[in-house]
Amino acid sequence: MADVLPLVEARLRSALGEPDARAAVTFLGTDRIEVLRFTEGDVVRYATLGMSAQPMADPTVVLADPVKGPRAELILSVRPGVADTDKVLRPLAVLAASPQVEGLIVAPGASLDVGGALWPGAPFTSVLVAESGGLVEDLELDAPADPVRFLPLLPMTPNEAAWKRVHGAGALQERWLNGGTDLRDPLRRSVPLD
Repeated sequence: MADVLPLVEARLRSALGEPDARAAVTFLGTDRIEVLRFTEGDVVRYATLGMSAQPMADPTVVLADPVKGPRAELILSVRPGVADTDKVLRPLAVLAASPQVEGLIVAPGASLDVGGALWPGAPFTSVLVAESGGLVEDLELDAPADPVRFLPLLPMTPNEAAWKRVHGAGALQERWLNGGTDLRDPLRRSVPLD
């Protein structure tokens, strides 16, 4: 099967425009992960490139299928100018490498924790993985490969992450919606959870 990354980058460019910055991170024993930055008006988007090079595999399987299995890239959207959000590049690369490093299958509804602030001064240490298909359309690949899904990441405060563990992703998203929460605000406070 042909390398999927040029196709993934072309899909990102067609949906988000030309990236105005890119950085690459390589972790020991993993493929290179790039993070591309797209700026459009009052929103900056960070998209991973490299996570979808290999399908995600169940860590209990002895021999992973090199073609079949879910593939994804991650997208984080924030408002620029009020925080140093460019420092999110390394945490995003860590999350994108987690299927290779930890054997995780990243899917909508999952929580991903970075073990520290997403960027300096950020009230968020984890993200909620949202459904694909909105901002960037899924990329169909030749059979039998699964499509590449572009999964939005929604930053969560530690309180929101704890509440989500008890009540579920849908309930947290409903709280955000009912509270009129601006999920792109890089310094927002936790939604009321009582």
